[in-house]
Amino acid sequence: METTLDLSRWRERPRSVAYRRWTIAQLGLRQLLSTRLFRLVLIVAWTAGLLIAASAFVFSQAVSTGGWLETYAAQLGPRFSAIASAIGALILLYPDICVGGLFTLLFWAQSSLALTLSLVALTIVVPGLVTRDRASEALTVYLSRPLTSVDYLLGKLGIVAGVLLLTWTGPLLAGWLLGMVLAPGRDFIVYSLEPLGRALLFNGIGLVSIASLALGVSALTRTSRNTILLWLGLWLIVGGIAQAPNNPEWLRRASFTYDLDQIRKTILKPADALRKAGSSLPLLDRNLARNLQTMGNAVDSGGAAGPLLGLGVIVVLSSAVFFRRLRPE
Repeated sequence: METTLDLSRWRERPRSVAYRRWTIAQLGLRQLLSTRLFRLVLIVAWTAGLLIAASAFVFSQAVSTGGWLETYAAQLGPRFSAIASAIGALILLYPDICVGGLFTLLFWAQSSLALTLSLVALTIVVPGLVTRDRASEALTVYLSRPLTSVDYLLGKLGIVAGVLLLTWTGPLLAGWLLGMVLAPGRDFIVYSLEPLGRALLFNGIGLVSIASLALGVSALTRTSRNTILLWLGLWLIVGGIAQAPNNPEWLRRASFTYDLDQIRKTILKPADALRKAGSSLPLLDRNLARNLQTMGNAVDSGGAAGPLLGLGVIVVLSSAVFFRRLRPE
């Protein structure tokens, strides 16, 4: 059988540089979506997003004219009807405290859960970022032209960004948008925008720090087992040590979870929302106002300067490890 050499011009459409990076990210996310644990994480994450929308809907219906609170209060008598009217008037007079405080606390709770779920998902992802490529000598192929180290880096960053989008940013935005669709007035949109902006700012800080650390940890070892153990150690063990009350401040700053928690409290300001509600809203029981003040003090932070510095050091060290290892061996 004779073989023929086809010298005709290649007529396929050329792929762009972005296609190379998307291919790397798409492959990693597709493998992740095939795991049962990640699908369970997604269910929990998106349930939390739906709870944001449900909480906003219940709150809006409770205080709007003709809502369920006014309807049931009218059935219970004039006293309860007066109380319901007073609550509605209170929210109309203090929408920044009531509506803004509600979404501040909702986004604060969602960010805590979403951060934990993202770290659980990344425990599955981390070995597949760089570790397996180094172990199989695949970097020799990946980093040969036309695939550059920048393409490789952005593709791997796309995997981490995709994980956080699916477990954190997506449920946050979906819950807020659905809640706004069901809201009875524009006050809910106006006074929820600032808490949403702060939540997205913290989301961006979390993305930069977590992505850098994940790539650095994945590039440090050549076996999946050691990579997972190192990741869990930095997350759980170092984070647990940082929570001890008598540890020095520099030791606490070595924990990225502790730093993120302090930054989350500073940016989202749940303490301010609770204290402002306790001190500014009239018609509150004295004990309730005191409890709100106490709860606000309990979730207060010591500022963001130290945690940001600690995260900055972690990001720089992780990036240095990644770029040092990002070469064929």
